[in-house]
Amino acid sequence: MSLASRIQQVFKPRGSSSIVGLSLQQRSIHLCSLDHSLNARCKLIELTDGDFNSAFTRVHQKYKPSGQCHLVLSSKHNQVVQIDKPALPEEEINSALKWQIKDLVSIPPENMVIDYFDAPKTSSDSDKIHVICAAKDMLATWLTSLNTQQLSVASITIEEFAFAALMPNIDDAKILLCQQPNEDMLLLIVKQGRLYFQRRLRGMAQIGEKTEQELSFGTIDSLSLEIQRSMDYFERQMKQAPIKSIEVLVPIENEAYLARCLAENANVAVNLFTMPEGFEPYRTYAASLGATRIQAMSEVVDG
Repeated sequence: MSLASRIQQVFKPRGSSSIVGLSLQQRSIHLCSLDHSLNARCKLIELTDGDFNSAFTRVHQKYKPSGQCHLVLSSKHNQVVQIDKPALPEEEINSALKWQIKDLVSIPPENMVIDYFDAPKTSSDSDKIHVICAAKDMLATWLTSLNTQQLSVASITIEEFAFAALMPNIDDAKILLCQQPNEDMLLLIVKQGRLYFQRRLRGMAQIGEKTEQELSFGTIDSLSLEIQRSMDYFERQMKQAPIKSIEVLVPIENEAYLARCLAENANVAVNLFTMPEGFEPYRTYAASLGATRIQAMSEVVDG
């Protein structure tokens, strides 16, 4: 199977003893392994000089995970752009996209691995797609290393899909404000199990180091503004029903304070996101956990 076909593609595990989610971050790897009884084992593996291959070796030596592996790329390791959907047969779109987006991303066409997903239908005149792009040489190195560690890579996805897979499949649209440690913050809008909108909020990677007072000096207002802009776009430009609530999944010491302050500026309910039953202790590992659950979301989207 080609590398390109693995981006955002999901396979239902068969005949394996466990499902493994690996979230690749700038400073660490988050490992989440689920057995047949859905018992979770979540671990953090620190990176040394950004060397993922040596970290994969340590994962295998120390924890010996087995089964089908689902990789989550951080925003540093992929780029996402929205464009008009080319008027081409479906089987020809992927090969054409690299030339259509070459001036929009920093990866040269010959080193691109790309896939795309359709934006949900709105009243917009033209069909839109979101194109995901990653570096082929980077992924090839990681896949080779993981295969030598007895981990069969079943899918590669991005943070946005991993987090969205944790959201309940309901008719009401909700905002999920979420983050992995030391990564960009994400603002997602999920409705009926589908990712309708996503935005990467730069400059928030170190929010976990801020005190309550420091959060109050501009950070809260900046986040509130981004949330309001996103709500306005979703409701006015995308012609969707109003957002019902804002869910906060930012596992920092002052997460509850952050949610309370955002609630003061919002006209909808703001809640601390409730992890799926049985996984409450693993908020920090939400993206790697979401990677193990992404099949459920895929079935909703494709169904």
